[in-house]
Amino acid sequence: MKASIIQIGNSKGLRIPKPVLEQCGFRGEVELEVHDKELIIKSARHSRYNWEKAFQAMAQNKNDQLIEFAQNQWDEEEWEWK
Repeated sequence: MKASIIQIGNSKGLRIPKPVLEQCGFRGEVELEVHDKELIIKSARHSRYNWEKAFQAMAQNKNDQLIEFAQNQWDEEEWEWK
């Protein structure tokens, strides 16, 4: 599919047809990447994307226990910074 680059104010833009937007699931924000003079448009992922699923898997595997470290002499001594 071809599309034309259009003038939008002082910038240039690209109209993406509604069916393409729906197929890609684009909503609100997207991520743009440039590789070898090619523009790649990806759905924007939230910073904690899939964390809930990962935490549930950790809980099922009992891999979500608090890690306790053994104390040693370094924990008991006073430190002097120079």
